[in-house]
Amino acid sequence: MRHNPALTDGHHIQLIEGGQAYFESLTQALDQAQSHVLLETYIFDVHGAAVGVAEALERAALRGVRVWLLVDGVGTPQFPDVWRTRLEKAGVECRIYLPLGTLGLLIPSRWRRLHRKLCVVDGHTAFCGGINILDDWYDPHHGTLARPRLDFAVRAQGELVGHIQDSMAQLWWRLQGAQHARDRQIPQAWRSFKAAGLPLPWKQSPPLPDGSLPSSRAALLLRDNVLHRNQIERAYLKAIGLARHEVLIANAYFLPGRRLRQALVHAARRGVRVRLLVQGRYEYFMQYHAARPVYGTLLAAGVEIYQYDASFLHAKVAVVDAHHERPWATVGSSNLDPLSLLLAREANVAVADRVFAQGLHLRLNEVIATQSTPVAESFKHRFWHQRWRDRVAFGLMRLALFITGHRY
Repeated sequence: MRHNPALTDGHHIQLIEGGQAYFESLTQALDQAQSHVLLETYIFDVHGAAVGVAEALERAALRGVRVWLLVDGVGTPQFPDVWRTRLEKAGVECRIYLPLGTLGLLIPSRWRRLHRKLCVVDGHTAFCGGINILDDWYDPHHGTLARPRLDFAVRAQGELVGHIQDSMAQLWWRLQGAQHARDRQIPQAWRSFKAAGLPLPWKQSPPLPDGSLPSSRAALLLRDNVLHRNQIERAYLKAIGLARHEVLIANAYFLPGRRLRQALVHAARRGVRVRLLVQGRYEYFMQYHAARPVYGTLLAAGVEIYQYDASFLHAKVAVVDAHHERPWATVGSSNLDPLSLLLAREANVAVADRVFAQGLHLRLNEVIATQSTPVAESFKHRFWHQRWRDRVAFGLMRLALFITGHRY
C-alpha cells in the first residue's frame, strides 16, 4: 500500500490501561459473542488472570460461536497441552504462526514474527494494542512482579473493525493454505488461498444503530512484509512532521531508524517539546542496550528522555498536540525498533480525537511525573564499560539486520 489509510469518522474508541482492565473488557465481549471470534496474540500464557480469557474462548466455542485462535511460534512456542486439548475439544480452531522447528531462529526468515495483539468479536467490536494474553503481575522470565507492567490497548467500534477482521481472516486462510500445500493437498490449498480474498464464511452481525457512535476519526495501521512495509513508520513520521507544540511517545523497545531520529531532532529544533518514555527495567539485554547510543543525538537536540522505573514498560503509544487544533494519537503493538518496523507483523490504531488524545496524554504525564526519572544526567556520566556494552549491542543489532538484508 503506497499511502496510509485515511482517518474516517464514526468510531467509538475506548482507551484501556493494563491487562486487568483489558481482560475484563475482552471476556465481556467474548461472553456476548454470537457468531464468530478472531484472536491473535504474540504471547498466550495461561497463568493467573489470563486463564479467564482462555475460559471465555472455551465458553464461546461450546455455545456454537466459531473461534479462531492464532499465536506466535516464538512468543508462545508451546501452548499448554491441557489447555490446547480443552479448547480444541470445545471447538476452538488453534494455529501457531511459524513454529520454529529444529534450527529455530538460526534461520533469518524465522525472525519475521506475528507481534499483533488483535481480537474481533462478531464483526462489530475489535481490540488492538500492546497487551499480550499474559497476567500483568507475572513475567515468564522474572516470575511474580512487584507492580503490574504498564501497557495500553483500545476497544473499537466502527468502520476500522471490518479492516481488522479482513486482515486477520486473510492471514488465517493464507496460513491454512500454506499448511495444505506443505501436506501436498493442492485442492484444499487452492480453496484456502482463494478464501483469503473473500468475505468470512459466516453471517455478520448487524451494524450498530445510527447515532450510537461518537464521531471519532480513526484508522487501522498495519505492518507486514508485502503491502504494508512502512505504513506505521510513515504515520509516525507524518504526525511528528506536522507537530507544532508537543510530541509524547512511550515505547518499550525504542531504537528508531535514521528517518525517525531525524524527525524527532527536527521537531525539537523547531520548538516542539519532544518527550520519550522508555524502559528503566528491561526484559531483553540486546534491545535495551542497543538503543542507548542513539540517546546522545536526541538529548543534544533538546529531546527529553525519561525511563519508567516502577515496573516493566510494555506500552507502544504516542500523542501529538493533544491540547491543540490537530490532535493525533496511536495505540498498538509496534515498537519503534527494527524488529517491529522491518520484520514483524504489527497493528496500531491511529486516532484523531481531542478527548482520546488528552486522556492518554494525561495518563502519560502522570507516569512521567511520579514513576519515572530523566536519563540525561545518568547518560552523561556512564562508565566506560557501560558505553562499551551499549556500542557492542548496537553493533550486533546492525549486524543482525545486515544478515536479513535490511539497512536501518
